Amino acid sequence: MRALNAPDWLVARPIAHRGLHDAARGVIENTLAAAEAAAAATFAIECDVQLSRDETVFVFHDDTLDRLTDATGALTDKSAAEIRSARIVGAADGRAIPTLAEFLALVAGRVAIVCELKSRFDGDWRLGDRVADLAATYDGALALKSFDPDLVAYLRLKHPRLGPPGRPCPIGVVAEACYDDPSWAFLTPEQKRACETFDHRARSEPDFLSWNVDDLPHKTPFFEKQLFGLPVMTWTVRTDAQRAAARKWADQIVFEGVGGR
Repeated sequence: MRALNAPDWLVARPIAHRGLHDAARGVIENTLAAAEAAAAATFAIECDVQLSRDETVFVFHDDTLDRLTDATGALTDKSAAEIRSARIVGAADGRAIPTLAEFLALVAGRVAIVCELKSRFDGDWRLGDRVADLAATYDGALALKSFDPDLVAYLRLKHPRLGPPGRPCPIGVVAEACYDDPSWAFLTPEQKRACETFDHRARSEPDFLSWNVDDLPHKTPFFEKQLFGLPVMTWTVRTDAQRAAARKWADQIVFEGVGGR
């Protein structure tokens, strides 16, 4: 059995985590330089997106600007102009945080993009709508994913024909075995349980699964692959041991550093 919307390109090439970044060379994660480096090496690209206060989609991972830029505070509290004024520390090209529209225009279909929609699991679907608008006009291989199964379910319902005509956009779930890490403290016990047991699948209906490599092997990716035909990509592969586990239990890797060998 194969998932209905799981094109071969989803797992055809290793996926560079936040682009092919290398801070020592001034190529910073989730920047246009990291995207260009991955595309030049013919790796697929994973990136993260968030929404500014005035609803522009930016490519950025962290909740706050503090770690990677000369600015502080939550990205979602800033206007697009304020985000644009932040400088990425250590970036050789001196560019600002890119918008998703700029990111897509640079890649321009050369390699696949797997775009993670960041969520606070709070029922705010605006990011999904804005990304869906961009996906509708992008003439390239683009997949969306999120840790938030309700956001995935919303995209299924609100945008059933996501992507341009003739090029459907797969939607996947990012998951791991346990949500006890402090970074998940904002989730309710019920939300944690649903994510751990994957009992949301009837409403989320994912096209693929993106799974924590340190939680392999595990029954969820095994049964999703065997029973539902879901391709399994696994993150974030950085070591030989992780690469060996991924080779045995997954279809493709999301990697950093030497992991793409």
